Amino acid sequence: MRPVLPLLLAALLAACASEEPAPPQPAPTPAPKVQATPAHLRELSGVLQLPPSGSEVEMALLSVDSRDRPQRLLGSLVLSGNGGPLPFRLLFNPEAFPRGERVELRARATLSGRLILKLQPRLILQPDSQALGTLHMVPAP
Repeated sequence: MRPVLPLLLAALLAACASEEPAPPQPAPTPAPKVQATPAHLRELSGVLQLPPSGSEVEMALLSVDSRDRPQRLLGSLVLSGNGGPLPFRLLFNPEAFPRGERVELRARATLSGRLILKLQPRLILQPDSQALGTLHMVPAP
């Protein structure tokens, strides 16, 4: 019976070796990189609708007085218009958010140095992160 044992082991090894290798698994697609907001900051995020390709879009979070005059810059961002929806993410420090003062998000788009579009001022009531959704710019006078 002893000569049979090596034969069985050889048959078992041959059966294992003859299995087809598993097809290679496709590489996992990397998740899009989303930058985390630093813990001490907050953000306003959303999408500006259709600043023209080649335009420069300036966004600012401002403290504004009773005469609509900017008093203090709390955060700003400059983007390049691409002719389509333009996502934005404006960071600000909630500790700098003034109590008892009006705070507005404003934006303007220029093309070849000429003001072409603006965002109607958007009142920001709380110093918290907020998703503002889609914001539409209007022609500038």
